[in-house]
Amino acid sequence: MFCTGHRLSPFWSQFAGVPCLQFIEMALNVISNLQVRGAALTGGKELKQDTKNGPYSKAILFILLVFLAFAGGAALHGASAADGHGKPAGGSPPGPMPVVVDVVKETATQIWNDYSGRLNAVDYVELRPQVTGTVTEIKFEDGQDVAKGDVLYVIDPAPYEAAVAQANADLSAAKSQAEFAQKQLERAKGLMETNAISKDLLDERTNAARVAKNNIDGASARLRDSKINLDRAYVKAPIAGRVGRAEITEGNLVQAGPNAPILTTILSNAEIYADFDVDEQTYTQHVRGKANGVEGERAIPVKLALKGDNNAVYEGTIHSFDNRINTATGTIRARALFKNEDGALLPGMFVSVKMGTPVSETRILIPENTVGTDQDRKFVYVVNDKNIVEYREVKLGATSEGQRVVTSGLKAGEKVIVEGTMRIRPDMPVAPQQKSAVANSAQDLGKPPAAPVAEEAQPESLIPAKEEAPKE
Repeated sequence: MFCTGHRLSPFWSQFAGVPCLQFIEMALNVISNLQVRGAALTGGKELKQDTKNGPYSKAILFILLVFLAFAGGAALHGASAADGHGKPAGGSPPGPMPVVVDVVKETATQIWNDYSGRLNAVDYVELRPQVTGTVTEIKFEDGQDVAKGDVLYVIDPAPYEAAVAQANADLSAAKSQAEFAQKQLERAKGLMETNAISKDLLDERTNAARVAKNNIDGASARLRDSKINLDRAYVKAPIAGRVGRAEITEGNLVQAGPNAPILTTILSNAEIYADFDVDEQTYTQHVRGKANGVEGERAIPVKLALKGDNNAVYEGTIHSFDNRINTATGTIRARALFKNEDGALLPGMFVSVKMGTPVSETRILIPENTVGTDQDRKFVYVVNDKNIVEYREVKLGATSEGQRVVTSGLKAGEKVIVEGTMRIRPDMPVAPQQKSAVANSAQDLGKPPAAPVAEEAQPESLIPAKEEAPKE
C-alpha cells in the first residue's frame, strides 16, 4: 500500500507515492535523531530523566502520533479511492445496487398443514380357538399373506366328527318316530268315526305325533351345532391380510372360552389408517366451514410420508373426524385412509401427514427466504415505481410448498426483492431485475462458449517490456 498525495498540503504532498512501511521507517529515524541530539546536549542521565516528562519525550511522542495518523489516513484514503479491481474510482458516484425482484401475483392454491400421525390397521384379528382340543396341524408360515377363509390351524377333529355322526343318527331316529306317531294318529281318526275308540285315546295319539315332530327339530339343531364345532376345529382366517407368528405350536392342548389363548394375529394390508390430531382453528377454518357433511370430509386430500423417507409419498383422503374436541389438547382426532397395495406401510409406524384444504383458494404467495424478522414483526422489501426500497410489514398465514401465504401488507402487482436482501436498506436506490430474466441469463451461461475472437494488435507503447537479465 502506498501513501497518496490526493488533496494534501504541499508539505505532505512530497511524501505521496511513498510506501507506508518506508514512511514509518522515516518517522522512526527522525525520532532516533532527536534522541541522539538530546543525549549530546544534556547527557545520558538527564535524557533518561527527560524520557518521562522532559521536552524531548513530548516532542518524540507528538511526532510519532502525527506520522502514524498520517500513514493510517493515507491508507484509508487510498482504499476508499480504489474500485473493486484495485483501481482508483472515477469521480462519478457508484450506481444503484442490483437486486432480483418478483412481481406479486394472486394464484389459486391449496393450503397444506403438517401433522404427525401413527398408522393403524383397518382390520385386526387376534385368532383364538373356539373349540377345545389338541392342535394337530399348522398350515401357514410366519408373516404369510392369507386370504379370507384359509385354514390356519387344525384342532383334533375326531371328537367333533363323532358328534356329527351321533347327531345324524338322532335325527334319523326322530324322523322314524315321527312317521310312526303320524300313522297312529291317522288310524285313531278312522276308528273315532265309528266310535271304536274313546276321545281320550285320540288326543293321546295327536299329542304323540306333535312331540315326534318337535323331536325332529331338536335333532336337527343338535346336528347343526355339531357341524359348527367340527368346522371350528379347522381354524380359518376371518379376514384377508398378513398373518403373524404361530403363538401355539403343534401338540398343545387349547381350550375355548374367555381365557382362550391367542393362536396368531392377522392384519389387513390392502388399506391402512393414519390417525392424527388436527388443531381446533384449522378444523374450524378449513374443514367445518367448507366441507359439507361426511361426503365432503371424505373428499379432503391427505398426503403421507414415512419418517426419513420423504421420496415415497402416499395419497389418500380423510375417512372420518371424531365427534368432539379434546378440551385438554384443543384438537380433534382425524383418520385418513390410504391404499397399501405393496404392503410397505405397517401398523404402528410414525409418519408425517399433510392435510389439504377441501377447495383451492386465491391467495398471495411469496418465497419463504424473502421474509425478514424484526423482533415480533415480519417484513419484506418492496421496490416502488422510482426504484427505491421500501420496508413493508406483512402478516403471514400458512405454508404452501415452500412459500408463505400473505394475508395483509402486499397486493398484486408489487415488486418484492427475492435476492440480495442482505445488502440493502430502506430508501436505497436499486436496479431491479426480474427473476425470470435472471433465470434465463443463468441458462444462457450453461451454453457452450462462442468461438474466441482474435486479439487486436496492441500498440508497442502499451506492451510491457520484458525485463533483461542483469549482466554479470
